[in-house]
Amino acid sequence: MLPQVNKILYCTDLSKNASYAFQYAVYLARQTGADIHVLNVVEQLSGDEKLTLQSYILNQSSREEFLHQRLNHARAQLQQRQDYFWEVIAPTEKALRAKIVGCEVVEGYPVQTILRRSRELGCDLIVMGAHEKGWLHTLLGSVAKNVLRESRIPTLIVPRPEKKSAG
Repeated sequence: MLPQVNKILYCTDLSKNASYAFQYAVYLARQTGADIHVLNVVEQLSGDEKLTLQSYILNQSSREEFLHQRLNHARAQLQQRQDYFWEVIAPTEKALRAKIVGCEVVEGYPVQTILRRSRELGCDLIVMGAHEKGWLHTLLGSVAKNVLRESRIPTLIVPRPEKKSAG
């Protein structure tokens, strides 16, 4: 029996390539009839970052407001990217927007959060874009590489599109 794809977890870091990868999530949803859950993980602050925040923002409620604004900014950016995608897509494809059944922005460690949400939602496939961060990033690994290594469900990593030459 062939595997069924009923739920896709599309993970975005809100980069340009993530928007490109979203096209693949929507395409796969159209082909399989799957629903799409959209997830953006705002990386949790490190201990040093928290200490710096406490040093410069002494008021507890101001610190909490700052942290809250990080999530709100990511939510607004995600909504803007989604709206733009559906605005420029072919009119015959606009009905696919109904395949988006969940859209969340959470704070956490990206790899663990992506894997946990894929299990909690009962997803059959993870779709995410590859990311370029230079040679140091290659040595240390990446969120996409670690999700691919640790996931127990198929994971599609969409590479950056080729840059079109001017001329």
